[in-house]
Amino acid sequence: MSPVGEVDQRVLEFANVVGASDPVTVVGGRTQWAVGGTPEPGTREVRAPIGIWSHEPEEMTVRCGAGTTLGELTEQLARHGQMVPFDMAPEATVGGVLSVGHSGLRRLRYGHIRDLVLQIRHIDHSGQIVSSGGPTVKNVSGYDLCRLMVGSLGKFGCIAEVTLRCLPIPAVTRWFTGFLDPFEIFNQMYRPSAILWDGNQVWVCIEGVVSDVAAQASLFDFEEVTGPPSLPTAGRLTVEPKELRGHAQKPGERWIAEVGVGVIHTDCVAPHRTISDVNLSLMKDLEDRLDPNNRLNPGRQVLVR
Repeated sequence: MSPVGEVDQRVLEFANVVGASDPVTVVGGRTQWAVGGTPEPGTREVRAPIGIWSHEPEEMTVRCGAGTTLGELTEQLARHGQMVPFDMAPEATVGGVLSVGHSGLRRLRYGHIRDLVLQIRHIDHSGQIVSSGGPTVKNVSGYDLCRLMVGSLGKFGCIAEVTLRCLPIPAVTRWFTGFLDPFEIFNQMYRPSAILWDGNQVWVCIEGVVSDVAAQASLFDFEEVTGPPSLPTAGRLTVEPKELRGHAQKPGERWIAEVGVGVIHTDCVAPHRTISDVNLSLMKDLEDRLDPNNRLNPGRQVLVR
């Protein structure tokens, strides 16, 4: 955690809106509103600042209000051949995506979304502005609170402003499918962006320059398709990647797994895997320290880090 320094007026105004007394929750695009449970009745709803505040294409960073939609962010970065691979609905907000902490389908190549976060300014339980991380990769120091905020469901603070690391848009993105062994594909293919598997059929995303994508695709008997399959949305289960091979399908269940990542999307209600007692105790201690009066998103529970 670092000194706040110069703060945008919009963050100051948001801090005043959040205040320091009654229960409060930040509303984004509501695209993943039920994750972790909904806030208790009577919780006051607020909205984070919006807008792209600065984009430094040479430094490959972007600073924006947490209420900015992914559609607006994507449009701005694309003008300079850049992207932030969140891969969520365009109406979702940057702060909402980070609060939920679910990475997109291309996590296999680009990593967890927390790895794209350089700096976060949030409002704590007492209405104070807290700054963590740094505006560039080189000057990030101290406690890595900004990444702890990712996946916290707003329990540690109300995200107001975010600085993200940008990546180049790949020259080409192609999806393929086939009835193949996904683990063989994972072992033989060089840096695929995604490998999806439903226990029978596999879908693979390959990105890069045209020649490299063609060469990788030629390794297997693929058929090209326009994109990934629709994902089941009732539940999302997290397991160790090595456990996917033996995943048991329930009668009548439809599921699609992210091979190499360990996420299973299912049409059955499936909670996140419960964390250990030690980690659960640690999370509870963090909540008690960062929100002693339980005014930030009361009713929600962080189950997985």
